[in-house]
Amino acid sequence: MDGMDTQQRTFPEGVPSWIDLEQPDLAATQEFYGGLFGWQLEPVGGGQYVIARLDGQDVAGLAEPDPDLPPSPGGWTTYVAVDDAGAAAARVAAAGGRVVVPAAEVGPAGHMAVVEDPAGALFRLWQAGRRLGVQVANVPGAWNFSDLRGADVDTVRDFYADVLGWELDDMGFSVLVRRSGYGDHLAATVDPGIHERQAGVSAPEGFADAVAWIDTSTPATEAAWHVTFTVADRDDTAAAAERLGGVVVSTADSEWTRTAVVRDPQGATFTASQFTPQEG
Repeated sequence: MDGMDTQQRTFPEGVPSWIDLEQPDLAATQEFYGGLFGWQLEPVGGGQYVIARLDGQDVAGLAEPDPDLPPSPGGWTTYVAVDDAGAAAARVAAAGGRVVVPAAEVGPAGHMAVVEDPAGALFRLWQAGRRLGVQVANVPGAWNFSDLRGADVDTVRDFYADVLGWELDDMGFSVLVRRSGYGDHLAATVDPGIHERQAGVSAPEGFADAVAWIDTSTPATEAAWHVTFTVADRDDTAAAAERLGGVVVSTADSEWTRTAVVRDPQGATFTASQFTPQEG
């Protein structure tokens, strides 16, 4: 995912487009994440749902748990854009996954289905209406990417190819998920310099089409989609998370990033990632 200008950001089918978090104490959720990332928070739908924004641009949703929807392991939920939620849900079932909640309209915002891949990881399909998806990404305080953890790649490879058109590239340390043509979509819409910028930091070939990762370093136990946020400084974010009542579970450094896995005060986990590119 990459940054954007003031143009409305759209998401082709197969591209993760939205994230949200449901927790019992919504006020506490807003206090933690608003304090950590500097989000502006606007209740919508009679206050049942809160849109988090950076400089007026949508970055995530916060809500109280919906008793009709299954909770996402780890807390944060990833939504993937589709052209037709009902048709995509049918592909899920045909490809060996499970439709947990059939496609239904969510007011004027769009249509949603809750589904599960063959490894047991929950995610949601999103057919956009008024709510197109996040309007800014890969800047400090915004969503960076989601990655699938605890799943065997061979178990899910064909499923995601059939349902979402994903292509998987083994990078050694992890598996890159690409959606062909996404980089060109970004270049033609909100991010005209994406190809040149990625060439400048020696990004892997095809990285402009990257939409997600599959983390092969985690054991194949309970599969779940995990969310990573971009931050300006990993250590400052980790310290702020602890001041706000969170817990830093672990930290790691690589040639590309400095990361911290954080557990918020109500138990949801996410990763804070500082981009530290190599010279290229």
